[in-house]
Amino acid sequence: MPTRILPAVGDPDAARAVATLLGQLPDAEPAPPVPDSTQLVDTLARLAAESLDALPEVVLVHERIGPVPALDLVREVALRFPAVGVVLITADTGPGLLSAAMDAGARGLVTHPLGYEELAGRVQAAAQWSAGFRRHLGGGAAELAAGPGGTVVTVSGAKGGVGTTLTAVHLALAARAAGRTVALVDLDLQSGDIASYLDVQFRRSAVDLAAIADISPRVLQDAVYVHETGLSLLLAPAEGERGEEVTDRAARQIVSALRARHEVVVVDCGSRLDSANAAAVEMADTALLVTTPDVIAVRAAKRTVRMWERLQVRKAEASIALVNRHSRATEIQPPLVQKITGTRIAGVTVPAAYKELQAVVDAGRLHELDARSTVKQALWTLAAELGLTGPPAAPAPGKQLARAGDRGSLGLRRRGGGR
Repeated sequence: MPTRILPAVGDPDAARAVATLLGQLPDAEPAPPVPDSTQLVDTLARLAAESLDALPEVVLVHERIGPVPALDLVREVALRFPAVGVVLITADTGPGLLSAAMDAGARGLVTHPLGYEELAGRVQAAAQWSAGFRRHLGGGAAELAAGPGGTVVTVSGAKGGVGTTLTAVHLALAARAAGRTVALVDLDLQSGDIASYLDVQFRRSAVDLAAIADISPRVLQDAVYVHETGLSLLLAPAEGERGEEVTDRAARQIVSALRARHEVVVVDCGSRLDSANAAAVEMADTALLVTTPDVIAVRAAKRTVRMWERLQVRKAEASIALVNRHSRATEIQPPLVQKITGTRIAGVTVPAAYKELQAVVDAGRLHELDARSTVKQALWTLAAELGLTGPPAAPAPGKQLARAGDRGSLGLRRRGGGR
């Protein structure tokens, strides 16, 4: 059986060299190189959705791939697609990088510039490991084709006050009521209000996990507050200025740790884009953008989507817009929002019924909202639409991967910028 190989190489010259050598390997079936980390993960997610057998046995990752740094991409592929053997192409073969690559989940290193014998040996070893892993999984392979972990949903606001936190809280409550294990994360790091909405006082926050390289179950347990509803809450810091300590790398590790231990992870990203919540949006199976049906908010939604695209956070068509405070009398209806933003539109709208919410919001008891509330019914219907209240849904098309790197707390940049 031929060994299917998918190279991820951003540099055109290196891509041609890799393709040439792969074409000379016996019993190899190389795919055309993908130019960036986003396309690599999109391709693997699409193949995994078909079946385990559709996945390549070997993925080659070039050290200068972007926008995600190579080691972080290796880690993400190894976690999400454990039946694939990952080989890193690098000019640095020192013991430090070797150790870091093995920790990330690579099955081997190939020295750049490439040599035929070394490449053939590493590819063969990774392919044999992949084949053995798949045989070992046997009948359970289909369930593990896309790796361990639950569904991640991010909720972002077009602007402040559009109902982002309300939406995130009730999506999490709906999933929990359906018997799922649920984590609710407040990545609105400067002004998060989940603690206020759920009447929680807890001194731990996401900042406590920011500097930890390997988040163990015990460390995670210490940082998470278990609410009376059964939700596991990871809160924003009480001191908003400390939010800058949560980098994109830290956010990705936090979300990955929660995803590995919960069936559903709902992330409130607020309305401000920083490197941490950008990483979460990139990682998400579903990225929800909340707007209200007014000109200012819809313009802000369009601005947010365009910014996501420019920064390669997420494509417009891979995002879902939710219209909050909707009524038939408003001039801006969901189809127009879809046309303006270029996103998909949620099949449900949330009605303008603030009177239903006022008492529970003021009391900080949003989880006690009456079941007859039209707002609650709409949001719980949305949770079902997103697959949060039933069996895990297949990954959304065009799903993006988090970018990483030591770029500082506001280190967002376009692809092609200086490293």
